[in-house]
Amino acid sequence: MKNKIYLIILSGFATLSSCTTDSLSDLGEPNNTSEVTYTSTIKSIINNNCIMCHGDVPTNGAPMSLTTYENVKDAVLTRNLLDRISRTEGTSGAMPFGGPRLPQNDINTISEWIDADFPQ
Repeated sequence: MKNKIYLIILSGFATLSSCTTDSLSDLGEPNNTSEVTYTSTIKSIINNNCIMCHGDVPTNGAPMSLTTYENVKDAVLTRNLLDRISRTEGTSGAMPFGGPRLPQNDINTISEWIDADFPQ
């Protein structure tokens, strides 16, 4: 009987000592405010997947450079860049040309950047 009392007291102490003084704001959803911008995200996707043909001087039949913010924004607005990178690999006009299709996560990130009105 004495052991049960000690066990109850010990359980109560453990329960009470584990309480914290967290505020209600600490209990909300994590705040993921990392904005997708050209400089922080899009530039590296383009550099890793497009610059080999779409460099300062385009090669391999590429019609334009994608080396600057303005170039990439213009390609989205006037050359259907999002459509071209979203096409199934091997489809006519799919980019990167002859290459594997960009990971869907990269395509989604570019789409998010476009939807946010091209933050620089």
